[in-house]
Amino acid sequence: MIKHTEIIAPHTFEPENHWYEKSLNATIHPMVSYFLNLTNDRIVKRYCHLNPKVNSDDLKEILNYKPKYYHLSGADLLHVTTEKGKRQMVIIENNSCPSGQKSMPLLNEFKEQGGYRKFMEHTIKPLLKKKINNAVAVIYDKNYMEASGYAHAMADMLNKKVYLVPFYNDLDKSHVNISTDYIQLKVGDEWIQLDLVFRYLTQKPWNRLPISSKTKIINPTIVCLAGGRNKLIASKAYSFYNSELQHKNLKIITPHTIWDVNKNEIPLWVENLGGKAVVKTPYSNAGQGVFTIVNEQELEDFMKMDFDYNKFIVQSLVGNYNWSSTTSEGKYYHVGTVPNQKGQSYVLDFRMMIHATKEGYKPISIYSRRAKAPLKDTLQDGKASWDILGTNLSFKKENGDWGSDTNRLLLMERKEFNNLGIGLDDLIEAYIQTVLTSIAIDKMAIQLLNKKGTFKRKLFKSLNDDDSLIKEII
Repeated sequence: MIKHTEIIAPHTFEPENHWYEKSLNATIHPMVSYFLNLTNDRIVKRYCHLNPKVNSDDLKEILNYKPKYYHLSGADLLHVTTEKGKRQMVIIENNSCPSGQKSMPLLNEFKEQGGYRKFMEHTIKPLLKKKINNAVAVIYDKNYMEASGYAHAMADMLNKKVYLVPFYNDLDKSHVNISTDYIQLKVGDEWIQLDLVFRYLTQKPWNRLPISSKTKIINPTIVCLAGGRNKLIASKAYSFYNSELQHKNLKIITPHTIWDVNKNEIPLWVENLGGKAVVKTPYSNAGQGVFTIVNEQELEDFMKMDFDYNKFIVQSLVGNYNWSSTTSEGKYYHVGTVPNQKGQSYVLDFRMMIHATKEGYKPISIYSRRAKAPLKDTLQDGKASWDILGTNLSFKKENGDWGSDTNRLLLMERKEFNNLGIGLDDLIEAYIQTVLTSIAIDKMAIQLLNKKGTFKRKLFKSLNDDDSLIKEII
């Protein structure tokens, strides 16, 4: 993995460097292509036909929302059903540095930069209200394949060189200076001013990048604190926005969630959910800090662990009908993939990635992932529930770099899409849920900054009273 600053020149984009090999030559599934070409008017008509209590004008207004801070968003959703057979797309989390481009077959085979260029042209370009006179950069700490793809697309869009800057939490940071009004980058012996930064920092970005800067940062750090990298605040943002949506008969659908849980309280909440739950450290990503608990041994193993933070989230567990959490709202369980020739069905999740445009949020990338082990009607003692329920592909190598288990990646291409058991209305539902969560986080970000763009520390602390986290924020 390259870990030094690179200079990316215009017209040097090579597709094979920015897509997984299995994605590179994949042909997009006709239904996914059809969905991505639907206008919002048609989506609204279809959704309101199936949900007649939703007013079409309300939904149009929501889909046309212009975010102030949250410009690129990716939601992870589960395809679930209830005891009564009501199928839904349920939000697991929203991600402010989402991956997706390297897993997405081209929508138009004649536009070889795909979503990388689309994001630059339709999201970043409209945000540039004045000419860029100084340097621009993509700053990353993970996912070099996509970070470099964005850098090449930015270089072509602006027709100027772009600095591709590694900025790892646990490595040397002396090449980036945040103590001035603008972020500065050290190139050779000279410090240069950055006018524009596309940020792909996934690990505690608030401890390296400022909340307020004259450098245009996309997405800015406040988005992470407001819910894009903070599951605890995200849960509260969803709750606040759901109160607004109630009279519009719309709702962000999540598993039953309990926030602000101290570690010693977790066994009580697990018991309250029928002995089965998901426990999350609120500020992790890439599948790190998520623990599925289905028996006493898994709970005991979790309680022996040490953590950097003081607060946790506990959610109802979505599993098989025979072993899902029981809540006051009933229980959700996984629809899973279409059974293979061995009769095995797998848990899958669904990533819907959207970006801000002049017409509101639009989908830009979609992919799916499945778990390692098939979904079972009964759980075997001693078998890790994470293998059955965990879908994230990322894993940390011994040298600290990140790898990806692409064998479990399910593409939106002709063959694999058919195995997902997902239809057009599920895609529409996933898109609307992703938009709703992104608006909720953007609204929270707006609330956390005053008119001068200064962070409201007291308000944040009242919402997220975790001293370990607050000490990390620059």
